[in-house]
Amino acid sequence: MKKPIFRGAGVAIITPYTEDGVNFPELGRIIEDQIEKGTDAVVITGTTGESATMTDEEHRATIKFAVDQVKGRIPVIAGTGSNETAYAVELSQYAEEVGADAVLVVTPYYNKCTQRGLLAHYMAIADAINIPIVLYDVPSRTGVGITTETYVKLAKHPNIVAVKEANGDLSKILRLRAAVGDDLVVYSGNDDQIVPILSLGGQGVISVLSNVAPQETHDICQAYFDGDTEKAMKLQIQYTDLIDALFCEVNPIPVKVAMRKIGYAAGPLRMPLCEMEPEHEQQLEKALRNHGLLK
Repeated sequence: MKKPIFRGAGVAIITPYTEDGVNFPELGRIIEDQIEKGTDAVVITGTTGESATMTDEEHRATIKFAVDQVKGRIPVIAGTGSNETAYAVELSQYAEEVGADAVLVVTPYYNKCTQRGLLAHYMAIADAINIPIVLYDVPSRTGVGITTETYVKLAKHPNIVAVKEANGDLSKILRLRAAVGDDLVVYSGNDDQIVPILSLGGQGVISVLSNVAPQETHDICQAYFDGDTEKAMKLQIQYTDLIDALFCEVNPIPVKVAMRKIGYAAGPLRMPLCEMEPEHEQQLEKALRNHGLLK
């Protein structure tokens, strides 16, 4: 059995920006609040962290800052995926060098590839580093998904430890678990499927919801692990409105706006991401108020 990098809720953390770059003091404050409120891991420079619009210098600096800020208290997982294999290798090696506990590597996007190409891509990264890799399957964004047969092959590599599964298809996740068993740790990549994926043997979630409700997202997982499945179920259902609001426009637009509203200097969205439509912003405000996050 491969050891989970973490159990529970890992926050897919936002990157606060100023007009000039990353707002590191505010990122530090957000990380500290996350740790204080029970988050089980920090996932830095992922989709929610707007890594797609970071410069290489910003990307590296943000990974290093997170590692230095956390100081080993919880795992730091660095998003190092790219649609260029050589760059994904380089960035993953850098993350290992500065002390990241693992890397999160999304499937190549836009240029896509065959399953044979996916296998070669991930094996090249896994052979180049000595820390765990979390595969990231999100075909709605990338245009390519990882098949069960490819998971079976990837799971044989000792450094390929887990997958963030965000394909939304519970039947596919069932078949993944049946095919690889404990050779690949599964994390939910969708906040509306935390409990369903835990019920299939998942070990937690890489969560957007955790940005605004870290304790509650941790509690969903912990209740399930403690055997209180009814509490986990009720919490999952209770937060449906907020989860829906956080995904009423493309992530991370709503969560970044939400973080501003609850008191963080989250700063601007980087184009081509833009501000929310007024009706969606009203939906978000209502959901935040429903959960006592806005007065």
